[in-house]
Amino acid sequence: MALSAAIILAAGEGTRMRSSKPKVLHTFCGKTFLNRVMTAVRAQNPETLAVVVHFQAERVAEAARSYDADVTIVNQDDVPGTGRAVQCAMAQLGRTRELDGPVLVAASDMPLLDAATLERLLAYHIDSGNGATVLTTILDDPTGYGRIIRDRDGNVLRIVEQKDANSSELAVHEVNTSVYVFDAKVLVEAIAGLKSNNAQGEFYLTDALETAKAAGAVGAFAAPDPLSVEGVNDRVQLAALTKAHNRRICERWMREGVTILDPDSTWIEDDVRIARDATILPGCFLQGETVVGEDALIGPDTTLIDAVVDAEAVVERSRVQESHIGRAANIGPWTYLRAGNEFGEGSKAGAFVEMKKAHIGNGTKVPHLSYVGDAEVGDGTNIGGGTITANYDGVHKNRTRIGAGAHVGAGNLFVAPVEVGDNVTTGAGSVVRHDVPDDAMVYSENTQHIVEGWKPAWERK
Repeated sequence: MALSAAIILAAGEGTRMRSSKPKVLHTFCGKTFLNRVMTAVRAQNPETLAVVVHFQAERVAEAARSYDADVTIVNQDDVPGTGRAVQCAMAQLGRTRELDGPVLVAASDMPLLDAATLERLLAYHIDSGNGATVLTTILDDPTGYGRIIRDRDGNVLRIVEQKDANSSELAVHEVNTSVYVFDAKVLVEAIAGLKSNNAQGEFYLTDALETAKAAGAVGAFAAPDPLSVEGVNDRVQLAALTKAHNRRICERWMREGVTILDPDSTWIEDDVRIARDATILPGCFLQGETVVGEDALIGPDTTLIDAVVDAEAVVERSRVQESHIGRAANIGPWTYLRAGNEFGEGSKAGAFVEMKKAHIGNGTKVPHLSYVGDAEVGDGTNIGGGTITANYDGVHKNRTRIGAGAHVGAGNLFVAPVEVGDNVTTGAGSVVRHDVPDDAMVYSENTQHIVEGWKPAWERK
């Protein structure tokens, strides 16, 4: 049975985050809460995917559209509560077509909610013939969660929010995850009679389950992995969940043959790929769609963002973003590679080197204290310390081209646009403003002037 609609609740402020940013736009392992939940929900192929917004509505709506251009945005009015959010969503969706079949409702503050769990929840709901099904889990510490209250036969009687629960209800460890599947017609009837007579003065979606019982059974499906449905209400919970998830990622890669010397200080995001026999040293952050090749050595204290590091390469104490490090290349320490660099096999960028949009040939070395930007350097060239490609004329970025087999002296300045041929030698301190042909030597003659007695007598020692 097709999923008629999916509704993601993203209207809340998340006051416990103590942030000017809506809670759903905080990041978890490189992606926002909302992005991650929308991805899991979209995998269920709902006919309509709706996101309910209110606090900083346009900001959240813009983010949602960037994740899924086909999303339907629903604006919740000033009446508070999850029940009201669903009322607004169902009213808007019902104006375009009659909903028939399952409707999935999910909170947006569970960054590890996954497609597999939702798929199993939907299958259970359809197979059981329930009018409504609640996704639950068992927690050692259920503080802050609504409790699942069952009857003697195990059926769901109600869900009691933390602030409305009595002592016996607070002792229950099975909790509501704020993910539900309703039959569309049952949901319409159930939300019609919601009331706000509770400690928060809100319309709770959980109260709709009481009405839903009259129209059909209310069941519960327990998520097999509590971590996948753990919500985030404050930054303490965010840090704890991030650490637990990261530990799992590190363990998975270690079982795949990657050496991670200290998982507690190594942070790896979901979309990173690492080949076997790679080694990750302490203090590393591997982010985005970074790829690390076989036998590569990363770290310590290195950040890779959407970088590709080929086999046998070494990246030590450096920051590398959107760059490709060739086989057996050596980067660092203290190297900053901005976006757009391409390093050939066996090349090097050493200490205190910064690069941007540079193509470095096979075996070429930029050992230290240099800036190479918007440049192409051929194979087997050596760039002396203190070299700068002056690529910006105040209006445009211009390119520098240095050929293969060149020997660039220390303290050189290349004023782009400029092209230097193969096998060229440049003298120390040269300022290269004009093109240089192959096999030439270029130097800048700077006359040395000495002014004796420059220092006043009273300052001399």
